[in-house]
This record gives sequence, structure tokens and C-alpha cells, in this order.
Amino acid sequence: MALIFPSLPGLAWNVVKAPTFQTRIQRAVSGRELRALDYPYPLWQFTLGFEFLRDNPAADYDELRTLLGFYMLCQGAFGTFLFQDPSDYQATGQAIGTGNAAQTLFQLVRAIGAALPGGGFAEPILAPNLVSAVYLNGVVQSPAAYSVDPNTGLVSFTAPPGNGAVVSADFSFYFRCRFIDDSYDFENFMYRLWQLKKLTFISVRS
Repeated sequence: MALIFPSLPGLAWNVVKAPTFQTRIQRAVSGRELRALDYPYPLWQFTLGFEFLRDNPAADYDELRTLLGFYMLCQGAFGTFLFQDPSDYQATGQAIGTGNAAQTLFQLVRAIGAALPGGGFAEPILAPNLVSAVYLNGVVQSPAAYSVDPNTGLVSFTAPPGNGAVVSADFSFYFRCRFIDDSYDFENFMYRLWQLKKLTFISVRS
């Protein structure tokens, strides 16, 4: 069963979210460049800070042990977990493909910057949470007509959508992540009160 990052009080502002690509660049003496993109979709890096983490289990205030236990269950940077970004976790009426009367598999995607040319940047969703509806040409389909793989975000139809049929979906999603470091500094600044100034993790493909 996948671990889900806990929602805890004490989360501080600012929260930092950084999409990261990787490009190899070779520059000739003339100044011309040859660029190679290592991966076409970004890895998302998150930085959180917790102003307080209470350590008083007898009074049901145990954020410190909850976060510490979660981190240790992941064994530092080794294990993966699911993170729901409170500001970016759902899509409504998102187009995910067009039927051709043969294809049965469609990848969940979400568009970023839909007002841009081409409908923005379409990024695959690899860790769906809840797919509440799937549509063909705007008509909601019975859940019996399709299934969704929670590990890949692939929507599989029992029968291929007709030629030209627009496939869209309403869904929420997670980011599959791992911690960046194998050690973080939890600071005890007052009796039964701790803080974690910087917690970093990054999305992963698997």
C-alpha cells in the first residue's frame, strides 16, 4: 500500500515548488549550440517548512512523531510516497485523447497553461487518486466501460472509443515522490515544540 504524505498543522509559508528539466548542451567555437533533452516532462521539487511540530502524544498532539515516523518508513531517500499538492491536485473536463475505433488505452494528462498555443503543456498523470468521471464527446461513461491503473494513470476501455470521439476525464491526482536527503534537522526550540525549517522532496517516474 502506497504511503501518503500526512497533512499536518504548522506548515509554514513560503512553500516552494520547482519544475525541473535536464538539458545537455554542447557549444561550438562559433557559438552555435547542440541541445539534447534528457526527459521531456519535468521532475517537480517541493520545499516545505514546519514552524511547529508538537510532541505531546498524551494530549493527542503528535505531529513530530507522525512526520518522523513517516520519514523513517520511507527510509530517507530510498522509499517513495504520494503527495497531494493543495494548490494543484485536480483536473475537470481534461481532454486525454481522441478515439480511432481501435485504441483502448489512454493516458491521463493534465494541461498547464491551457490558454497558451496548443492548449498549454500536457503532462502525464502517473499517480491518479480518484477518477470521478470519464466522457466520450462530453457524455459520461459507465464505470463498467473502463478501468484506471493507479500505478500508471492509464485508462483502459472495454471497447475502443469511436473514430474522432473526444475522450476526457475529471480526476484528482498525487505526485509520486521521494525525499531528496537521507537526513533532516528537527530542532527542539521549546518544551514539546519542534520545528523543521526545510524538508525537500522530488517527484519520481516510478
